[in-house]
Amino acid sequence: MGFLGFILLVFVAYVAYLFLRIVLGLKRAATRVQARPGPSRRDQGLMVKDEVCGTYIPREDALTEMRDGVERYFCSEECRRKGLAH
Repeated sequence: MGFLGFILLVFVAYVAYLFLRIVLGLKRAATRVQARPGPSRRDQGLMVKDEVCGTYIPREDALTEMRDGVERYFCSEECRRKGLAH
């Protein structure tokens, strides 16, 4: 078999490695998309105002509540409780 056979074996192993990496990478990417439904990239960094205390917070960190078809944002559970009590 010699040196040429060794090179061929290394090449086949490398191609198999790349194939598995692509297949497993695609599976990983698909589970990430399904596991993390949240704000789109466009919404990242968008600041929203807590109606109760007036604090501005990143939209992805805010607690949200839908009421009468309007999404409301809160900085904490305490503000959320106060806001929903009104």
